[in-house]
Amino acid sequence: MPQDPAEHRVVVTGVPRHTRPLSGYRPRTEIDEQTTLGHTYVRSLMRSQLLTGLAVFTVLVLLVGPLPLVFAARPDDPGLVWGVLGFGVYPPLVLLGRWYVRRAERNEQDFARLVEDR
Repeated sequence: MPQDPAEHRVVVTGVPRHTRPLSGYRPRTEIDEQTTLGHTYVRSLMRSQLLTGLAVFTVLVLLVGPLPLVFAARPDDPGLVWGVLGFGVYPPLVLLGRWYVRRAERNEQDFARLVEDR
């Protein structure tokens, strides 16, 4: 029975690729050498910081955005303005700022832990 030429196996060889040994792998090296993986690490940190900032911005808009409507509803009551701004807005702004700083620091610590292989 004649053998079909399409069934002939061919071994393909080429120049060995330069590969890095896994034992010396460090993410910091990837970032320093600006490889695609290093770029991905940095983009991950930037994305998490951006999401944290957008979350704070959204809460801020929802907290402060309706205030002109509240003040327009009762324009003759200056006590309302002082009460809403002093007790209704300022404490949540302080808490929001503290949350943002803690979250941003946690993102940076997680990134540093990843890069330093701790």
